[in-house]
Amino acid sequence: MKHLVLTLTWMLWLSLCGRCMSQVQPRLPPGQQVPCFFIFGDSLVDNGNNNGILTLARANYRPYGIDFPGGATGRFTNGRTYVDALAQLLGFPRYIPPHSRARGLELLRGANYASGAAGIREETGSNLGAHTSMNEQVANFGNTVQQLRRFFRGDNDSLNSYLSKCLFFSGMGSNDYLNNYFMPDFYSTSSDFTVKAFGSALLQDYSRQLSQLYSLGARKVIVTAVGQIGCIPYQLARFHGNSTRCNEKINNAILLFNSGLKKMVQNFNGGQLPGAKFVFLDFYQSSSDLSSNGASFGFDVIDKGCCGVGKNNGQITCLPMQQPCENRQKYLFWDAFHPTEVANILLAKASYSSESYTYPINIQQLVTQ
Repeated sequence: MKHLVLTLTWMLWLSLCGRCMSQVQPRLPPGQQVPCFFIFGDSLVDNGNNNGILTLARANYRPYGIDFPGGATGRFTNGRTYVDALAQLLGFPRYIPPHSRARGLELLRGANYASGAAGIREETGSNLGAHTSMNEQVANFGNTVQQLRRFFRGDNDSLNSYLSKCLFFSGMGSNDYLNNYFMPDFYSTSSDFTVKAFGSALLQDYSRQLSQLYSLGARKVIVTAVGQIGCIPYQLARFHGNSTRCNEKINNAILLFNSGLKKMVQNFNGGQLPGAKFVFLDFYQSSSDLSSNGASFGFDVIDKGCCGVGKNNGQITCLPMQQPCENRQKYLFWDAFHPTEVANILLAKASYSSESYTYPINIQQLVTQ
């Protein structure tokens, strides 16, 4: 209730002072470190944007959300996503709303544009149905900027100053491999591109998309590496390797992309995008560490989904009203693809206050610069 009152008070203040926003920046609620948080990505951070569209990539049914206060909201896990946990560490009194439901003054504190099955490439994820690609997510943010401009009476300098203090998160690429390149029965990319050429094509597209966000006002940006998806329950259920339990062919392709992505971040920070501060978040290393050292993080089960069907609970993802595992704190994975809430919280804490998985600085340092 206290958080709700604080948020309503802030929004009322913005409403009353709408005419003076070109001269005065709104005060933040106590403890909130940035004025707004904008999120782009796929099902790892989607919080309900896919609920109202025709797609198999949906999670607005039980037992998804079984440990989340709002229940099955469309988050692809049992509780909070990584960005939910990060928003709390940043002091936001409420979770960032999905773009599909964010309206009016609410946009001043950010929006989540992420969409399950989305990728950097336009065709990625079409095997699962409708979704919002990264191109469309960037376009949606452009529309948001147009709406925000009204609150600043068309004063672009004041709006840009406001956005420059906000945090941006972009996590893309997983589906470009899982639901594109390594799905040859549905996509031709693996015959059209070598692994190296495909990674280069992805990075070229992604560089353009992130540069568009920059042109729209993004200055403090977290960009995530693709995780160790050759070792998720979905791959463990399908892959039959002689020397390793993981699909290292996929992992090696991911490492190639991640290496290029880190260089891209270095170039952005090195003057390619003046005034920008990018942080590379190494989801690959974090997922590898959680898997390799599961017991030290409190996980008893690192190779099976808490909810799912078939081998490793990874052949079919969590079904409506299916009974999940009882002790979700002990599982690294919630379903065939996605981590549990506890794994998301562990990563959020590590990336916020330490540099274990961030380069060149951690997120706490990013927001204060």
